[in-house]
This record gives sequence, C-alpha cells and structure tokens, in this order.
Amino acid sequence: MDKNFVIGLVLIMLMLIGYQILVPKPVEPTPVTEVKKETAKAAVSSSVASDTTLKSSLSSDSAAIVPPKDLVIETKDARIVFTNKGGVMKEVMLKNYKTYDQKPLYLIAENHNRFKIDFPTPTGDVRLTNEFFTTEAQDQKLAEKDSAVVTYRLNLKNNQFVEQTYVVHGTGYVIDYGIKSNGVGLADKSVQFDWDNDLLQLENDMQKNREVVTVNYYTDELQSLPTSPASNEEAKTADPVKWFTIKHKYFLAGLIAEKHPLTNAEMRANVNPDDSTIVKTMNVSAGIPMSAIQKGEANYQFYLGPNEYHIVDKVKAENFDQNVYLGYAFLKPINKFFLVPLFNLLEKFVSNYGLLIILLVLFVKTLLTPLTYKSYISMAKMKLLAPELEQIRQQNPDDMAKQQQDQMKLYQQVGVSPLSGCIPVLATMPILFSLFFLFPNLIELRQQSFLWASDLSTYDSFIKLPFTVPFGVGNHVSLFTILMTISSIGYAYYNNQNTPTQPGPVNMKALGYIMPLMFMFILNSFPAGLTFYYFVSNVVTIAQQLLIKRFVNEDKIRNILEENRKKNATGEKKQTKFQKYLEKSLQAADEAKKKQADLEKRSKKK
Repeated sequence: MDKNFVIGLVLIMLMLIGYQILVPKPVEPTPVTEVKKETAKAAVSSSVASDTTLKSSLSSDSAAIVPPKDLVIETKDARIVFTNKGGVMKEVMLKNYKTYDQKPLYLIAENHNRFKIDFPTPTGDVRLTNEFFTTEAQDQKLAEKDSAVVTYRLNLKNNQFVEQTYVVHGTGYVIDYGIKSNGVGLADKSVQFDWDNDLLQLENDMQKNREVVTVNYYTDELQSLPTSPASNEEAKTADPVKWFTIKHKYFLAGLIAEKHPLTNAEMRANVNPDDSTIVKTMNVSAGIPMSAIQKGEANYQFYLGPNEYHIVDKVKAENFDQNVYLGYAFLKPINKFFLVPLFNLLEKFVSNYGLLIILLVLFVKTLLTPLTYKSYISMAKMKLLAPELEQIRQQNPDDMAKQQQDQMKLYQQVGVSPLSGCIPVLATMPILFSLFFLFPNLIELRQQSFLWASDLSTYDSFIKLPFTVPFGVGNHVSLFTILMTISSIGYAYYNNQNTPTQPGPVNMKALGYIMPLMFMFILNSFPAGLTFYYFVSNVVTIAQQLLIKRFVNEDKIRNILEENRKKNATGEKKQTKFQKYLEKSLQAADEAKKKQADLEKRSKKK
C-alpha cells in the first residue's frame, strides 16, 4: 500500500470516531403510543393521590388487606375477567369474533378501560373502584343453559356493606348487574358511575372507524354524539337515560336501566388523529339513584356484544334495536320489515354471502317484474313515437313551449303517458336507498370473503394507490365499484337506444352517463357487498329487459297506438285521468297564449 493512502485511511477513521464522540445523538420523538402510556401513568398517579381524599373512615381494616385476585367466567360467546379491585369487569373478549387482523376481539381490555364508582357518605365520597372487595365465586366455564352469580362485597364499619352482583349467562351478551347497600350512603344523593373506554381498532380503516363510532343514549328518543373523525365532542342531558351504548362500527358496549334510569348523564368522545392504535376514547358519566341502591332496586344490564339486528332486537330495553341504523324514517320500514328478514331468511340456506346477495337481487327483481314490464312497454311506445317527436322539434326549433305543447297533444292522441316509464324507477329507488344505509351496518357481512374481496363489509382494495385521493375516495381502487360503474353506463346506453331525446335544459341522456361516474368516486370506499349488489342489480335489469323484448311485438304496439288515435279523434275512447289532465293543461295553455296575443295587439294599437 502507498504510505499516503494508509495515512488517509487512518485520518478518515479518526474523523469518524471523533464525530461519534463529540456530536450529540439526536433526541428521537416519542411515539404516540408511548405518549399515551406516559399520560396514562400520570393520570393513574394523579388518581391515586386524589383518591386518598375520597376514602372514607367507613372502610374497615380488613378491607385493605384483601389480596388482588382475578375471576374468569367463560361462556359460549364470551370470556369475562372480573377483578376484586373495585368489583368490576377487567376484560371482556368475544369468542366468536376477531379483529380485522385476526387478533382476539376485546370490548373491554385491560389498561384501556376504566370504571369509577364514587359512593357518597356523610364523611365524604368513597371511590369503590379503588377498594378491594371479597367474593366466594370461583372460575367457571358455563354450559349454554347455565348461569353464574358473582357477588362482590365490601365490608364497612358498623356492620355496613356495599355489594355488587353480576349474573353471567351461558349464552348471549347480556350480563345482569346490581348494586346495593344496607343503609350506608346519603339517600338524597346519587352514586356517580363513570365509564372510560378506549375504542381499539377492530376494523381495517382507521379513518372510516372514526367517522362512525359514537355514544348512543336513549331518553324518550334515540340521541347520539356527533361522529366527527377529527374533533372532540360532548353532550349532556338532564332527561333520565334509559340506556346508553358505546358504539363501535359493528359492536356495542352499553348499560341498560331496568327500573331506575340514569340521571345527569354526560357523554364525551376524545380523538387523537395521530394515534394509530385507539380510534377514540369514549366517556359516559351518570348518576345511579342512592335510594334505589338502599332499597336493593338498582338493577341494570351490561350489553357487550355485536350490533346485529336480530340479536339487539331481543334485548329487553325500549327501542334497543335502534342501535342498528336502518336509514331515514321513511326508509326504515323497508329495511326492518322486508330486507332484514329476507336477508336473515336467505342466510339460513346460503352460507356464501356473495351468492346470498345474488339471490337477494333476483328475489327483489322478480318481485318488481310487473313494473319492469310496464316500463319496457312504455319505452317501446316512446320509441315508436320518436319520428313524430323529432318532426315536432324540427317544426318549432326555437319555441320550447310550443314543442312541449305539441308533444302533449301527441301523447293525448295516442293514449301514452310519458310518466309511466318512471313508475318502476320510483318503486326501485326506495329499495336502493334502503340498501345504501343497510349494507354498511350489516355485521353479517363482516369478514365474509367473495371472489377477490376478503371482507364484504368494507371496500375491496383491488389496486393500492401510492397516494390518497380526497373527498372520501381513499388510496385504493375498488373493482366492484368499477364493475358497478361499467354496468350502470351500459344500462344507460341501453336505455338511451330505446328512449327518444327529450327537449329541455338538461340532456337526460348525457346525465345517464355522468351520474355513474360521480357515484364511482362516492362509493369507492363503501362496502364491497353494496357495490356488488348494485352491479348484479344492473346486470339483472338489462337481462330482464332483453328477455321481455323477445316477447314484445312492436307491430302490435304500433297498431294499438293507431287505434287509440282513431278512437280519440272520434270520441269513442274514454279518456283516462291523465288524458283529462293533459286536455285541461292544453286548454289552459291555449287560453294563456290567446290572452298574450291579445295583449300584444292592444299594446301595438296604443
């Protein structure tokens, strides 16, 4: 080696070593999850410090030396872990469901759920959830028809006590809960119940999750916190709350009052947009009447399970089924009494939900076949009248009012209603709109795969984009949405071939192509099940009309139109209500035109 080369290498090595020693290491930013942990630790230490002021001299010495102990109850549907610290639930895992990434699904998770129960006494408030309760209950695994009673007791001085009792059933998602005392407490006060719950990410799209999670609460009507994905929300109500639910997209964690509603309820939703673990932190704070506790009547129910219509509908609470959003008031009956029962019926016979959606389309389309047939006949009549309508437009190219008047005369002569083709569309629209609200709320579609879609309850990400398109489009391309758009454009093209151009400021034929393209962007992040339904519906509708076309003789329709023209001319044919309406409209238009002409003549003479 050359001497200068060796010296250069040594100098470079010394410079590197000196740089590592002398230059300070950059301080790495603390991850959001770590910040949350530190915040939680600070909150815990602060809570412990403040709780010393809440403890009452009523607590006995024996209560302080009870060792911490967990209690596990397993049912067919859930695994519930209780803790004797506070006598509350520590974990609730649903055994029949998984998160989007196939991990165990917890509605109550350790370190992500906090219950606080502040019990008012003459010497100050006691935070029951910081006291250690005793219980004789043991770990159990329940059969479907069995149940377990778990009683937590806190012994106080002067033979006073507070008891919390849970009844866990072998199946289902309802846990009975009661709290009572033998006279301890201030009768004119309320026990403050506070529930703080971090909603962990259970579904794949964090942004979509933040757009739908909320707190529902029922007074005499259902109310909900606003579902802002980026800002904190809160609400208060002085009305008694009969039940509330902390609502995930497809799951509920709530409390139901049997006899004594909750008072002075406050609901809050806090969101950290930078947190990649927690969707939102929900808090519900309310009062439990002390008089009910002292009488042993403070009985409630926890619901911790799926937001599935046929399950929540059986919960014994007023309008608890409203947790499943079924659309606007005028659409809800269609979903509640027709589409949901039909879906559940088909579910008994078909296990593949893609095939189930196809059957659902076929059933609905078969039901609407008579209307579809009438629509096609109306379109066929309009197609035969197209040359005459074009002639009317050419006769008065610049007089739109005259064109419309002559068209109405033609419709009256041949006995055709241009609105009859709209009836099937109007009949179909409520069903399509109902499905628009139903499919995003159907837990039955959750994690059900079909073709390339791994989960019909969310969008099928056929192509992943390296960027995010705004306005809800996302960073993906949904193939079912593309197919829906192509089929919609195909259907519009087919209709345009059979429908004459209508005069007016809006080109309806062009609009038929524009609307599907707009909906392609709107529905790109909607559930694959919904866009697949629309795609199949379009294909079946086109096939229906092609089939009807084979049985329709246009010559017969032309003869019918000519016969109607002759009968109307001679007065033989009795006019329909629509024809009478047309006649009155035309007469009114003629009279208005004559008056306008008279006014113009008078003004010229002056």
